Amino acid sequence: MALFLFLIIVAIALGITGVAVKGLFYLLIIGIVIFLADLVLGGVRMGRRRGSRPAR
Repeated sequence: MALFLFLIIVAIALGITGVAVKGLFYLLIIGIVIFLADLVLGGVRMGRRRGSRPAR
């Protein structure tokens, strides 16, 4: 969970920096790619947990 939140924060920071600083549009693209990879990672983890353990 900590990795998920860290990657979200990094993606947001890169996106804001990419938009705010002229000429650093590639940082926005990198931020979007990291965000999408994080969503995929989170989805895979949630999919595995669903059947492995009962809810508390």
